[in-house]
Amino acid sequence: MKPILTLATLTVLLLPATMQAQLTARQAFATAPQSVFPLLDTNTRLDMIDYFDAGMKNESKNALGGQSALLEVSPMSLSMKMSDASTNQVFLLPAAGNDTIIGVIRTVATPGHDSSLSLYTSKWQPVAQSKRFNAPKLTDWVTDRSHLGDVEAVVPFMLTGYKYDPQRSTLTLENNLNGFLSDDIYEMVAPYMLSSLTYEWDGKKFTLRK
Repeated sequence: MKPILTLATLTVLLLPATMQAQLTARQAFATAPQSVFPLLDTNTRLDMIDYFDAGMKNESKNALGGQSALLEVSPMSLSMKMSDASTNQVFLLPAAGNDTIIGVIRTVATPGHDSSLSLYTSKWQPVAQSKRFNAPKLTDWVTDRSHLGDVEAVVPFMLTGYKYDPQRSTLTLENNLNGFLSDDIYEMVAPYMLSSLTYEWDGKKFTLRK
């Protein structure tokens, strides 16, 4: 689909080099290489931005023939419906040295929602994940270590939903095992597991809040 070249779209496309320090989530989304969002070419992303800015409910066709649309947009964060079974969040992290790190959360329904996090430089170069964020292990979710064996016996892997809050600089991980385990099994392990974990961004990395 040919993009609607509104003033907002032109501003994104013609962003001068002197304004790169003022990168916004929508600019990051619009200028990302297609390898980051393989279902959405640049024109489709620009259409999505224009529809959202115009207050329109239009959805845009993605590369698989599904429908994609922006859901929320702020200077530091943007969330979208990627398909009927997946969502994405793009957000900005202020980093040491006046740089900006771009985070992308991809969430799929499997059937419980499960997320992954990728980090990039402001020029969309991948950032070494281990230096910025380490996903929790099963032991981080267990409240009573004496029952770790009981949990490990019935929880083959975690299903975890991620969401970043730019106002608080926090990344919240939600325990979504109840969407995967049967009710009776989940009730067995739920008393020994946390419902969520919160990580705080300190300008260099995400640290698990104790």
